[in-house]
Amino acid sequence: MSRNTKIKELSHTRLANQYGGWIYCESCGENIGYLCYTTYDNFIFNYQCQCGSCGHIHIAFGDINSKKISNDKLIKIKNRLCCIHDQSPLLTILKEKLISYQYEIDCLKCQSKYKEENK
Repeated sequence: MSRNTKIKELSHTRLANQYGGWIYCESCGENIGYLCYTTYDNFIFNYQCQCGSCGHIHIAFGDINSKKISNDKLIKIKNRLCCIHDQSPLLTILKEKLISYQYEIDCLKCQSKYKEENK
């Protein structure tokens, strides 16, 4: 089933697929993470790559203000950050390839919003 986006913004970043898959820094071509495209409703990601380039992603399918903010951190299962409530795989961040990052992601299944910042 195809989903329609309300927002799709990419800056200095490219995705392997239309709404997810591997995430690449456009400046150096390095793979910096993976976005599971069927398990999220809203994703905002700001980063500075090791090459010095700053990138941004914002993809939203639904109402970005309707989610309950979780104070919990995503759990790691294998290399994926997953929802603590239903174990939905959401994303992978290759921290060693980034100087800093921050993200906000909404789990489609449980409707929780997760945030993290790493400077």
